Amino acid sequence: MVINLSRKKNFEKTLYSDKDGIRFATPKIVAQYRAKRLKCKRLADISCGIGGQTIFFAKECDFVYAVEIDPKKIEYAKKNCELHDIDNVEFICGDALSPEVIEQIPKVDVVFSDPSRPAKENKRKVISLEPGIPKVISAYSDKTHNFAFEAPPQMPPKRIQFDCEREYLSLNGQLNRLTLYFGELKQCERSAISLPDGAHINSTDATGKNCGTYDITEVSQLRTYAYEPDPSLVKSDLLSQFVKSTENKMDDIKHVELFTIDKKRLLLTSDTILKNPMLKNNYLVMQVTEFKPEVINSTLKKHDVGKVVLRAGVDPADYWTIRNEIENGLSGKKTIHLFVKDRTAILCEII
Repeated sequence: MVINLSRKKNFEKTLYSDKDGIRFATPKIVAQYRAKRLKCKRLADISCGIGGQTIFFAKECDFVYAVEIDPKKIEYAKKNCELHDIDNVEFICGDALSPEVIEQIPKVDVVFSDPSRPAKENKRKVISLEPGIPKVISAYSDKTHNFAFEAPPQMPPKRIQFDCEREYLSLNGQLNRLTLYFGELKQCERSAISLPDGAHINSTDATGKNCGTYDITEVSQLRTYAYEPDPSLVKSDLLSQFVKSTENKMDDIKHVELFTIDKKRLLLTSDTILKNPMLKNNYLVMQVTEFKPEVINSTLKKHDVGKVVLRAGVDPADYWTIRNEIENGLSGKKTIHLFVKDRTAILCEII
């Protein structure tokens, strides 16, 4: 089967794949970033799938060994490399932990593994990855001391009990990948990066010293402006370091504070306009009112609003009923984001 991924802006050329291969394929910009970070002479790509990441490893490295247990996927990977004029990859079909496969791979600079995980799992766990991280490190310890593993990005840092860097990556404002770096690849304990702009922050300063913690004041009311932090900052538990570095860089900032909406949503708030690519959305706080559709609708008609993005933990079955009531008769030009905290509606305009 041939699937065209160009519409998704993943690759310039058509990729060979089945539906599962497309579903799990690494987005182009992520693959490019990771290949540049892991650039070396020789790299082993364990569980290479249809070769989306392999292509970019091969563009950055002198030589790549691509291992895949599924014969169909490795054939797709071969064809995809041919399509992209890649000729510095040796493909090995088999179990990455089997002696027969391991002996075919010489000493390398880096081993990268994208292990499979259960399709559904109530709580993402490192031990659910297959092949498991400890097993891969043990099996390839004679080949290299530098390992990188892809893991479910939903896992918080404290759930990953390894001596490694935990890098949370977002793409276009959505949490996309978690990569664990071992050996000399480890640069810090935790890091966050936002693509495509490449903004990043980590848990150590320029000298390599741990930045420690920084208490963010939590407030019950929003200031003049509100900001949605990039999800990579939140998931990596680096929000406090980000706030500290932001305050240090801007002399006119007095305070950047935390406003918690619910278990899934939080905002940073300040009386100063902040400009930073790791702030997903910047808002002017327009008004706070009761969370009653008719009251909100009446308020919005006075502010030239035509569309509302409802950012609330409402029952999915009621979402469109509530939104239609709020937007009833609106004909303005503005789009408002509506957050809800304790039955209070917070109306915010993107700036």
